[in-house]
Amino acid sequence: MTQLHPETQAAELESVLESDLAAVDARLGRYFADRISAASAFDPSYRRLWEGARDAADGGKRIRPRFVLTAFHGLGGTGTEAARTAAVAYELLHTAFLLHDDVIDGDTVRRGRPNVAGAFAAEAVARGAGPARGRRWGEAGAILAGDLLLHAAASVLARAETDDRTRDRLLDILDHGVFVTAAGELADVALAEHLGPETPTLEDVLAMTEHKTAAYSVSGPLMTGALLAGGGEDVLTTLAEYGRLVGIAFQLGDDLLGVFGSEDITGKSIVSDLRQGKETSLIAYARGTARWEELAPSLGRGDLALHEAGRLADVLDECGARRFVERLLAQHVDAAVALLDTPSIPPALAGPLTAVARSCIGRIA
Repeated sequence: MTQLHPETQAAELESVLESDLAAVDARLGRYFADRISAASAFDPSYRRLWEGARDAADGGKRIRPRFVLTAFHGLGGTGTEAARTAAVAYELLHTAFLLHDDVIDGDTVRRGRPNVAGAFAAEAVARGAGPARGRRWGEAGAILAGDLLLHAAASVLARAETDDRTRDRLLDILDHGVFVTAAGELADVALAEHLGPETPTLEDVLAMTEHKTAAYSVSGPLMTGALLAGGGEDVLTTLAEYGRLVGIAFQLGDDLLGVFGSEDITGKSIVSDLRQGKETSLIAYARGTARWEELAPSLGRGDLALHEAGRLADVLDECGARRFVERLLAQHVDAAVALLDTPSIPPALAGPLTAVARSCIGRIA
């Protein structure tokens, strides 16, 4: 994309991005149509598994593809085929993690509708299976669908139209994102099941938060788009750190949404985090307050009712946990924006990335 005049830069960039994202959606549609068609040669449940994977990818915000394409165009990249291919790969990766994350969390609903695990479990029960067998069938389907899309992400990216050296670097970035995210997911479960530090600190929780989200959601896509646009190491280093900070900010926002959000808007239960006893930033802060004894007995209770969750949310608000996390989120956003004030990041990229960072604030307002 050519250098844009400041007055029209944002509008023109958004127009280009919307065109690219429409192309990404079309490519995703073709990919899943091909897989569903091929799966029809096997057991009917395999076709339904791919249909469920397609549905899991449908309706997302395309945050990761947008990061790939924003970095690519913001740095003046020319020719969009490789960038669009990379954007598809990161959406497949994201969908794979969603499928696995739902199994880890025991969730059967995503975006207000049954996910793969939920749909497969319901199907099994309708065919006469008991709840335990249905759950096992549902989890098996979701794990396999996630595995298939993890492989698909690397396979699609490996076919990007670029030189061998760049392709190797792209795959290294993707591999790093998968590697670090798995570490974050494992740490998340360890903290929730009290298999990690005896008394988790805020630092423990933030490290888990960073690893679980930042590398594959923000840093990786931005570095990928920058690399395809010919960005140098100084640009990649800056974007990696920006991504780390914004990734943490996103997750801090999710911690807030998981307790104080609206299920009608987010499509995800506001009881789930509390029922699982997740070690979020809210809980890490609350542990050091005088109100902790009111919270501790109810955290991790699988039968926690909605009205009880509301009472816990009130306590988390009253003890200062909500205000603390909101301030921490704002600090990460400010630090991320400050990084962009460097000659290596042109205004065409700094502008939209500043807006993205600022959007992390007030997501549940």
